[in-house]
Amino acid sequence: MKKLLTFICCAIALCSCAGTPDNEIVVQQPLAKIYETAYNELNDENYEMAAQEFQKAEAQYPSHEFAPDALVMSAYSYYLDNDFASAILAIDRYMRFHPGHQDAAYMMYLRGMCYYRQVSDVRREPGMSAYALAEFQNLIKRFPRSPYAKNAENKIIILKNYIAGKVMYSARNDMARENWPSAISRLQSIVSGAQETVMTPEALFRLTECYTAIGLPDQAQGYTDMLKLNFPDNEWTKKLK
Repeated sequence: MKKLLTFICCAIALCSCAGTPDNEIVVQQPLAKIYETAYNELNDENYEMAAQEFQKAEAQYPSHEFAPDALVMSAYSYYLDNDFASAILAIDRYMRFHPGHQDAAYMMYLRGMCYYRQVSDVRREPGMSAYALAEFQNLIKRFPRSPYAKNAENKIIILKNYIAGKVMYSARNDMARENWPSAISRLQSIVSGAQETVMTPEALFRLTECYTAIGLPDQAQGYTDMLKLNFPDNEWTKKLK
């Protein structure tokens, strides 16, 4: 009976191996060896290979205490390789299986940076900027005392200015086409939702232009007064007639 069981086990193993690419047998490596290879690749700036080795460590030893660290290093390696999509996948896996791990704040910051690094010209759709902004805001809300919070705050300021710049670009185009309702709506969104950005003085100035253009002088004067009161020395205030 033992010989029969042995034969069956061997047959099952052979069948399993036959389904692998090139009929190769997948052998589990010692964790220390995988880590050694991964860090060697990282030090040699072979970031993609390093990321794959760290992923191998997590995949082969998912219950090991180093499994979260392997995902952290995998995400970081992909980030260094500018493979932001793969980095985000590694981060998502980490946050799903290790949400309470000590590096959770760092992983949220890294995910925010993956989006942030993909922010493009203000003339294009904000897309990634909105994702980055939300991620940094969540980081500060969840980990206000983390070492990454201050940097996240700085990034939030930059992103808000970027998004306001995108809205302003669209508002200028609306004004050029004399689409006054759309322009007013966009400009008011800057004034009401992004007061701290550098775009607010221009938004107030252009609101005076819009309301003047549609024959509503009282509303125009209201934004003129607001601009003078809040930004007395601003270049847009000096442009008022």
